[in-house]
Amino acid sequence: MAATDFTCVLKTKRSPEDVFHAIGNVRAWWSGYYNEEITGDTEKLDDEFSFRAGDGAHYSRHRLVEVVPSKRIVWLTTEGALSFVDKQDEWVGTKIIFDISQDGGETTLTFTHEGLTPETPCYDACAPAWSQYLEHKLLPLINSDN
Repeated sequence: MAATDFTCVLKTKRSPEDVFHAIGNVRAWWSGYYNEEITGDTEKLDDEFSFRAGDGAHYSRHRLVEVVPSKRIVWLTTEGALSFVDKQDEWVGTKIIFDISQDGGETTLTFTHEGLTPETPCYDACAPAWSQYLEHKLLPLINSDN
């Protein structure tokens, strides 16, 4: 992982198990802004799912390549088409990593999109979108009692 890969750190009082469970409920947090559609399974090793958003602006397919309960989830992007950049498949081969750790009564989720760097053409659009989903959708889901 390069130091320039997009990273977002979230902290919560909830347990690592709660954080892990919320991440797996992809439809509940990776939606609500750009007419998103998620198809497929999103929780277990080797599950595959597709994400579409922005009325065709973003398509990506992901496979869960690492799942360590309450500690780590890694998605490998296997297909992609971003209509708003010249290299539409720039997400293909990137990894979306959720690392969960606990220190005392606080759980830290470190999100890294490995391969999404400031040099990547979609960075200026994708990084703020990730922040929006993570901070305004995933974190409230983690902190909810659902």
